[in-house]
Parts: sequence; C-alpha cells; structure tokens
Amino acid sequence: MFAEFCSRAIEQLRQLATLRDEQLDATLGNHVNHVGWLLWHAGRQMDMQLSDISGQPQIWTNFSPILDLGPLGDTMGYGHTPAQVHAIRPRNAAVLVEYVDKCLRATVAYATSLTPESWADIVDDSWQPPVTRLMRLVSIVDDCTQHLAQALFIAGAG
Repeated sequence: MFAEFCSRAIEQLRQLATLRDEQLDATLGNHVNHVGWLLWHAGRQMDMQLSDISGQPQIWTNFSPILDLGPLGDTMGYGHTPAQVHAIRPRNAAVLVEYVDKCLRATVAYATSLTPESWADIVDDSWQPPVTRLMRLVSIVDDCTQHLAQALFIAGAG
C-alpha cells in the first residue's frame, strides 16, 4: 500500500523533467517559492529525513556537484528567507527530477524492507505525540506530493 502511495508522486514527477529554465523560475502571484525551489525542496526534505531514520547516506551527495547550488543547496529549505529561496536556482530539470525520483524510490525500497512491527517504532520523541516510523514516512511522501502538485500547477499556469 505504501509503495502505491509513493507511485503517485513518481507519476507526477515524470511530467516535470522537460521544464525549461523560465518554467523552473515561475512563481504564482507574489509567492516566492518558484518551481525549481519546490522540486529541490521536495527531494531534500525526503532525502534528509529518510537518511535520518534509515541510517543510509543522503542521495544528495551524488547530485550536489551536478546541480551546483552551493552550501545552501545542502539544506532542507524549511525556514528559508525569500533571498535564500531566490538563491536556489536549479538549471537542469531532468537532473533535478532524477534526484527526486531516486529519493522516492529509496523511500519505497526502505519501506518495503521494514517488518510490520517496525512501522510503530518511535523515530522522533521531540514531538507530542512522538513520531512513529509510519508517521514520518507518510509525512515526507505527503510533503513531496504536495510540492510536486504545486510545481505542476505553477509550471502549467506560467
């Protein structure tokens, strides 16, 4: 069931691989989050959080030199100021989409490796209620899906 949940995001993602630079730069109204930032953030938040709960290295390590977003590209994007959002300007939609795709597929692979009991493990006790593995995995895929939908809408509207 979780793999099916992720497959919907993978299908959405494929539609974004051929975006041009002006589409990556597109925003909606006065909102600063442009399509390129939304795609980058969709991958980074998933990659960082998956690495945290799985112990696997971040996929970003292989993509950072290619996308060349500097030290800011190594962050997750939560709390970015408008200037920081503006500084994240990916120029290669195909590579960015490949990164997010690998993050989604790594999430599916990790989820399918889990035992039924491990879904209930607490992975973050700094929240009330504490966050289980299931809650975290659903949250990161949901966040990704929302940002992909935003990117699709803006790119189509731009």
